[in-house]
This record gives sequence, C-alpha cells and structure tokens, in this order.
Amino acid sequence: MKRDYLRILLPVMSLTALLAAVFYMQPRTMSYFGLNLLFNLAVPVALATIAQMMILMVNDIDLSIGTFVSFCACVTATFVQSDPLVGYSILLAAILVYAGMGAVIHARGLPAIVVTLGMSFFWAGMAVLVLPSPGGSAPDWLRAIMTTKTPFVPVAIIAPIVIGLCMHYVVKRSSLGVLLRGVGGNEQAIERSGWSVLGLKAIAYGIAGLFGVLAGMALVGLATSADANIALRYTLLSIAGVILGGGEFTGGRVSPIGAVIGALTLTLAASFLSFLHLSSDWQIGAQGAILIAVLALRLVFTRREGLA
Repeated sequence: MKRDYLRILLPVMSLTALLAAVFYMQPRTMSYFGLNLLFNLAVPVALATIAQMMILMVNDIDLSIGTFVSFCACVTATFVQSDPLVGYSILLAAILVYAGMGAVIHARGLPAIVVTLGMSFFWAGMAVLVLPSPGGSAPDWLRAIMTTKTPFVPVAIIAPIVIGLCMHYVVKRSSLGVLLRGVGGNEQAIERSGWSVLGLKAIAYGIAGLFGVLAGMALVGLATSADANIALRYTLLSIAGVILGGGEFTGGRVSPIGAVIGALTLTLAASFLSFLHLSSDWQIGAQGAILIAVLALRLVFTRREGLA
C-alpha cells in the first residue's frame, strides 16, 4: 500500500467509523436534515483547514488563523453588509498583509510560530475595533448561498468535497503546487533552480489569507452575525484537520482531500461528543484524544509499510 493512499484511507476510515457511531446513537440523523445539522459548520472549518494546510506545506505554522477568520467575519457582518466597496477593500488588504507576513518571515529568517502568534493579537484587536460587541448581519446574497438546499446531499457536505477536489488539483497537479511543495520539501533545491522562495512563500501565505477570508464570510453566512471571538478555536481545529488528514509538519507532505476529510471528522466529532452528553469543558480534550488515536494508527501502518 502506497503512503499517498494511506494518507487518505485512514481519514476516510475515521470519518466512516464516527459517522456510523452517530447513526447508531441517533438514527434520526440518517436524513437530509440530520446530515445538514451534523455538518452545519463544516464549510468554514474546511476553508480554515485549507488555509492552515498552505502554511504547513511550506514548513511553517499559523497560530493566527482563528483570530484572522474572526476579523474577516466581523468585517463581513459590518462593512461588507453596509458598504461593500469598503468591506471588500479591507478584506483584500488583509490578504495582502498575510502575503507580506510570509515574505517577511522568510526574508528575515523569523520563526513563523512567533510571528503568527504576534499577529493573532493584532487580528484580535482589529476584530474588536471593527465590532466591539456581538452583532452585525450577513449580506443577503451570502446567507442565500450558505443556506442553499441542494438535492439529495446538503451543501454542507458538497461544498467541502468540491473545495478538496479543487485544491487537490492546485496542490498536486499544477506547476505552482509542485513549487510550493518543493519549498517545503527542499527549499535550497528550489532556490538553486532559479525560483524565488520569498515570492513562493508570499504566494502560499496569500492563498492562506484568501481561504481565511472565505472561512470568515462562510461563518457569517451560517451564523447571520459575528463576534470578535467567533472563530478562536479554528486555529487548533485547522492544525488538527491537516494532521488528521495525513499532512505532516515538514517536507511539504499534505493532502488537500485528506485535510477536508479531517475537517469533516472534527466537525462531526463535536456532534458525537454532544450525543454522549459530554461536558463542553471536556470536548476539546476528547477531540484531541481522537486525533492522537488516529495518528497512532497511522504510525503503526507506516511502520508496517516500511518493514514490508
């Protein structure tokens, strides 16, 4: 069994097992309405996970994605709703700031974990300035998109699958994706080939910023309002989603489809733990336990593959 297939197989097995357990506990969830409730927040989580994947692909890590998504949600619920031109300009500027952050990290040789941690406070402060208290409203067009009723399968499941397939093509099939994975795998070789690593890292961070913006907008479309702390958990969820989906912290080894499946699994895990009547104080720890169990299983399979 090849490792690429293993990266997808284990997330699929995890999602299937968790879904089977949910169906067993709550048979009524085996319906269009039930699935929609189970995966209601899957789209913004999947988008944030893809954003984190772009950063991990170039051997960095982003500790600011949660507060960034919150900031984008606040802008969407206020400026995009009341003055679209100003709102979209702010979101575009935020993407450019993200790209610039990647360039500065590489140019100055700064540790991404420190820079992004610092930026998390910046985005949190900006979110509070934009929306000091919970409120705002979702644009009508955005609400309509996020609540679209597709036939047979809810959009909450279809959209993440489409996102995963599109990013699979970008990351695995396009020349840009090859170069970005090359930065994570062997930065010196990419530089010796004549490519600008600084530019490629800026692009990776810029794409991450774009998906962060989309995650914030999708979240507002579902919640119909915003809050400066609305997506704080997305930082840990996005990292866990990428790793659960077969990604690694080094070497440019990521799987867009696996990352999306990881995001779906974590979204479903929250519902599963609620059905167990587990206190919300313990749910984050339980999600971590699920992640550790899957990673341990992946390590066992990987070692057996190496011995074979």
